[in-house]
Amino acid sequence: MSPALASTLGLVVMFVLGTALPINMGALAFALAFLIGVFAVGMSANAILQSFPGDLFVTLVGITYLFAIAQKNGTIDLLVHWAVRAVGGRIAAIPWVMFCVAALLTAIGAVSPAAVAIIAPIALRFARHYNIDPLMMGLIVVHGAQGGGFSPISIYGGITNQIVQRAGLPGDEMALFLASLIFNLLVSIALFFVFGGARLLGRRDGVAHAEFEEGGRASLPVRGHGGTPAAPRNGEPHGAPELDRDRLLTLIGLLVLGVGSLGFGLNVGMMAITVAVALALLSPHSQKGAIDKVSWSTVLLIAGVITYVGVLQTSGAIDMVSNGVAGLGTPLLAALLLCYIGGVVSAFASSTGVLGAIIPLAVPFLAGGEIGAVGMVAALAISSTIVDVSPFSTNGALVLANAPEGEREKLFRRFLIYSGLVVVAGPLLAWAALILPGWL
Repeated sequence: MSPALASTLGLVVMFVLGTALPINMGALAFALAFLIGVFAVGMSANAILQSFPGDLFVTLVGITYLFAIAQKNGTIDLLVHWAVRAVGGRIAAIPWVMFCVAALLTAIGAVSPAAVAIIAPIALRFARHYNIDPLMMGLIVVHGAQGGGFSPISIYGGITNQIVQRAGLPGDEMALFLASLIFNLLVSIALFFVFGGARLLGRRDGVAHAEFEEGGRASLPVRGHGGTPAAPRNGEPHGAPELDRDRLLTLIGLLVLGVGSLGFGLNVGMMAITVAVALALLSPHSQKGAIDKVSWSTVLLIAGVITYVGVLQTSGAIDMVSNGVAGLGTPLLAALLLCYIGGVVSAFASSTGVLGAIIPLAVPFLAGGEIGAVGMVAALAISSTIVDVSPFSTNGALVLANAPEGEREKLFRRFLIYSGLVVVAGPLLAWAALILPGWL
């Protein structure tokens, strides 16, 4: 068996085992990189580890550490509360507040499942209270999280932009971010009207906003007789989060991160760690335990997959697959096939892992210049993440978990139907919007 074929089969084994078994795909990737790299490709361990993405490791740790501090000291609760207050009595605006807050959380560094875990319980409680379709509300939350997920200081954005940079491809961080945001926004607008959003227009409610319980979960007022709010549970009111010293410092830190990385081109990972450490020094007790909430599983996942991609490159597998795709003869058809590969695999595997593997496959294919690299990368990124609405993905499962038990089975079936449609239509729409016109 040739080294290229052996490493390609190893990639298939990695995705199959990582999907079927509760094993971190990154750990599998490191093990397979060692076994296949040494015994099939003839690489040394040091040569394999040269592909370890140290810069991306710092970015992932820094951003998730900073977000953990912001979540622990209540800054995230405060942002959600401000957004919820903005709804007032406009019921039709509630889903869009949920979309915006989820997008904001992922844009400033939350992993998508973390944002959905925070927003989904609040969103579905609003849905029950105001008779909003729970499928529509849940999908808009997930698409909001995916829409903000490719900002230059986000997890997905950091992964994708650094993979593009390491591959030597031309990149445009803001174009990638806006492409994902606009694409998911348009999908959400369609969902809003398909699932009954039009009947919410013009409806108002006297209850302006939800107060917050301990732990950052929304507590909607319960209607008493005559439409008046009932007494708070246990007889104790739940106050809204306030802008205290720690939260103000965290908001300033997030602003500094955005200005430093976007305005002055400073390294996002180093900036995030610096801001996080500064906050820890200023409030050492309030951030205690935040480092334990760093998304170490995501760090291991993406570091392992990218290290394995180095073995693929050395073995010639990437050139083999890319030449096979290019051999289709029509660049646009080849680009569509890559989008579908990313979408279908990601529906059953980790999106971050797929991003790390699918973009390098397109590098030799893009060398001819017939397809715009920026548009291709954006289409691959969207195709690989928009399918995360599947009930088998973390995001979809989180929404289902917060649905009332009596409605969960019906909602599961509806989620399943929608996710099937997305797997079929999502990559095609991304290809048609970002690659076919040739404007990126």
